[in-house]
Amino acid sequence: MIQRWARDRGAKPATIAGTERDGRVGVLTFNIPGYRESSRIREITWDDWFYTFDLRRLNLIYQEQLRDGRPSNFFRTESPDREDG
Repeated sequence: MIQRWARDRGAKPATIAGTERDGRVGVLTFNIPGYRESSRIREITWDDWFYTFDLRRLNLIYQEQLRDGRPSNFFRTESPDREDG
């Protein structure tokens, strides 16, 4: 489901450069053309993205479409283990 959502938006799995620790992938994100473009976004493989996603027990919250019916690029990852969640 995650890959389908990303593929429909031309999104590639990515991380935010500078958030890595001890050689591990940092904050997970997507590189979405025209939406999340930044020099800090570094594309990674789907295998690395899902390995990190599963290891951290994350959930992906995403929006399929805007009120006007256009596809939405909104997403965020969240951890059910966070105390403030």
